[in-house]
Amino acid sequence: MNYLPCAAFNYISTSTEVCTNTLLPGAKGDQGEIGEEGDQGKLGKNGPPGLPGVPGETGLKGEVGHTGKMGPIGDKGDKGDIGLEGPSGLKGKPGTTCDCGRYRKVVGQLDVNVGKLRNAVKFVKNVILGLKETEERYYLLVKEPKRFGEASMNCKLRGGTLAMPKTSNTNNLMADYVSQAGLTRVYIGVQAQSKDTDRTSSYVYADSSPLQGFAAWSQEPELQSIVSSTTNSSCVELLSTGTWGHVECEATMFFICEFPKSRRRGGGGRGTPASASS
Repeated sequence: MNYLPCAAFNYISTSTEVCTNTLLPGAKGDQGEIGEEGDQGKLGKNGPPGLPGVPGETGLKGEVGHTGKMGPIGDKGDKGDIGLEGPSGLKGKPGTTCDCGRYRKVVGQLDVNVGKLRNAVKFVKNVILGLKETEERYYLLVKEPKRFGEASMNCKLRGGTLAMPKTSNTNNLMADYVSQAGLTRVYIGVQAQSKDTDRTSSYVYADSSPLQGFAAWSQEPELQSIVSSTTNSSCVELLSTGTWGHVECEATMFFICEFPKSRRRGGGGRGTPASASS
């Protein structure tokens, strides 16, 4: 809307008042030309995420990755079935003629040498070491006076135990051993074990087995001996006559050790204990 002053009409009126005339708007003009493109405006805030798209096609297979660490070893599997028999091998070359007579002579001489060696070993065991033996054990008379506990430890250090006459044959062999050595008594592996309810003690062998099937007590029951707890005679001695007697464990005397015979690997041979020397 345009406002024009009334100065143009002052020649008509000398009034000091200022007046204005209001003009009505004209008709709408023609559309102007399109202006130049303006500068790019600032980026607006991110809009909300759109809906998920359609899955794409599967990509190409990637390269093999690095080998991982070895896992724990699994349990042993079941034994498989026996496989088929393989083909026969090629026929070998014919052997050479054997001079069997010469080898028989060498083998015969070896048998003679082995026999001499056995006799020498037997001489060492029976004469030099003074060992006695049965089918299962060796026996060594140790001519060192010791108390019962010391004698037991001495036999263990040699690889054996105090001798345990569990049969009449073994008991007679040990008694003859003592007699031939010019002795009258030795310690054997029999000792009182524990007190019963009636304040008595029962006897057992050095391997803690009870006296069953054989005992050679002097003037006492054959199968087991019971001694009063009022005496200190809780150890046992073997007399040269083959009988057993009670003896105090603090007494010092000679003793007999026994050693089991060990079988050699791969055969039925037997060997003497390495530490069975007095």
